[in-house]
Amino acid sequence: MKITITARKTSVRDSFKERVEKKLSKFDRFFDDDAKAIVTVTNENGRETVEITVQAQGMFFRAERTTNDRLDSLEAVADSLFRQIVKNKGKLEKRLKTDAFSPAFNDEPIPGEEYNVVRVKKFPIKPMDVDEAILQMNMIGHEFYMFRNSESGEISVVYKRKNGDYGLIEPEND
Repeated sequence: MKITITARKTSVRDSFKERVEKKLSKFDRFFDDDAKAIVTVTNENGRETVEITVQAQGMFFRAERTTNDRLDSLEAVADSLFRQIVKNKGKLEKRLKTDAFSPAFNDEPIPGEEYNVVRVKKFPIKPMDVDEAILQMNMIGHEFYMFRNSESGEISVVYKRKNGDYGLIEPEND
């Protein structure tokens, strides 16, 4: 797995980089060598946030934790990612390495093996710019809004981030 570490409003020591590599090495049994892990470390107001995003075979796994200590955040976020993968192992076995889940995992009960879709919503998608989509999202009081981007013609999603800013998700054309 290729690991990229990014620091925001802080610096990262070699000892932390080694700790990240050691923590993420336990994920090698799940992912092929072409998997990418992006680790972002942020320090805001004395709080240390560690975010890990793993991209493998077109799938994304992401977790983020904030604590007073960077190493505690790393431990928590790595454990969270591991739980995500194990929890969804039934659905992921086809996409991950064939021997990723040892027999020890097969004995554990898996809560929520099936996804329960309780509502399907359909609506017309009108072309609009990003600002108009954010306005529409805020008017209906949702955390996200799907629309057709009038600039690109593609289906896009705007969403409200935890810090109050907005994000935009656009399809990537290969």
